[in-house]
Amino acid sequence: MRNRSGWWIIIVIMILLDLYVFQVVKALASGASEKTRLVVYSVYWTLSIAGVAFLLFLPYFNSESWPKTMRNYLFATFAGLFIAKLLAATFFMIDDARRGITWVLSKMFPENASDKNNSWNLSRSAFLSWLGVGIGGGFLGTFIYGFTNKYNYQVKRIKLSYKNLPPAFKGLKIIHISDIHSGSFGDRNAVERGVKLMLEENADLILFTGDLVNDEAGEMKNYVDLFNRLKAPLGVFSILGNHDYGDYVRWESPLAKKQNLENLKQIHSKLGWRLLMNEHVVFERNGESIALLGIENWGAKGNFPKYGKMTEAYQGTEKYPFKILMSHDPSHWDAEVRPKYGDIDLMLSGHTHGMQFGLETPFLKWSPVQWMYRQWAGLYEEGNQKLYVNRGFGFIGYPGRVGILPEISVIELDT
Repeated sequence: MRNRSGWWIIIVIMILLDLYVFQVVKALASGASEKTRLVVYSVYWTLSIAGVAFLLFLPYFNSESWPKTMRNYLFATFAGLFIAKLLAATFFMIDDARRGITWVLSKMFPENASDKNNSWNLSRSAFLSWLGVGIGGGFLGTFIYGFTNKYNYQVKRIKLSYKNLPPAFKGLKIIHISDIHSGSFGDRNAVERGVKLMLEENADLILFTGDLVNDEAGEMKNYVDLFNRLKAPLGVFSILGNHDYGDYVRWESPLAKKQNLENLKQIHSKLGWRLLMNEHVVFERNGESIALLGIENWGAKGNFPKYGKMTEAYQGTEKYPFKILMSHDPSHWDAEVRPKYGDIDLMLSGHTHGMQFGLETPFLKWSPVQWMYRQWAGLYEEGNQKLYVNRGFGFIGYPGRVGILPEISVIELDT
């Protein structure tokens, strides 16, 4: 563990949080029978001690050698429990702030404290306490339920109209997928169902906008024979995402990292996908043409890499009346595409996964990821330009999805 001091700080925070939340649990259970209190206390401290022990001993185990599925669920459950307690503690602190203010006022105006009709209430608020427990528990339950949704593929149908689309391409049907993250898969049959959903669409063109793996090319070994079934009359095209470069792994040498990327490029070839590396291709129908551009990862947010070279991909496309750009990170749209390339009609991205957690209703669309990304899921329009952000086919980190489900986008172009 490279930063032991930081690790110990997290452990201390966990212990303090457990002690703090327990004071409220104890107060709420005070009116229950002795047997009930024993059960409640036992469950609470069993989970709390298990969480702290997990953190305490983690640096001494090689977690990378653990079964992938077990590792993902353990880390996710720990994170969910921690966040649930933080949410609950927020309401408890609001109540403690109220009690603190009340105590100060009781000292400033003691005469009111003896007035039976206007006494100072220093007891803990049952409403805020139960509200905190309810929201924290509700979050944890929802978080764990999300484990069942990670392969619940949703087909999203989008019809886009353009005045400058050549008539020969009216009705062009495109499947857009992104963020396969094969290193996270644990259920081959479920993934196969997603591939079959795409095949049933009989699309003219299939586009994949990056993050085929989590880190290493070998993660695709058991899934090449599934995804190479994807075929389309105009072909299957792909680009690289930030995870495809192996930037998040400690390699034995720079040469090993470089070889991993070369291996990944070969996998795209085995899949029958044309990997676009800062270049473009042209499609022709009945004497009319459109251009498809594909660039390497280019991110304007955080520390995500800028490997993409729009100048190289764009050069030579000026004469084509309609252009589609594949760029993994949607922040590229505002940062470079719209300001410099006003004739890019449609940009397709992924990357955000909608954080795999949020709400999408006819009245509300929300995810914590929107605090970082202005465009994070679905369709966005500025003037004549459009951006579509796919919510991701796979998952990473959290082995589940809540509200933001895995997506297969089916886009139809119209005039």
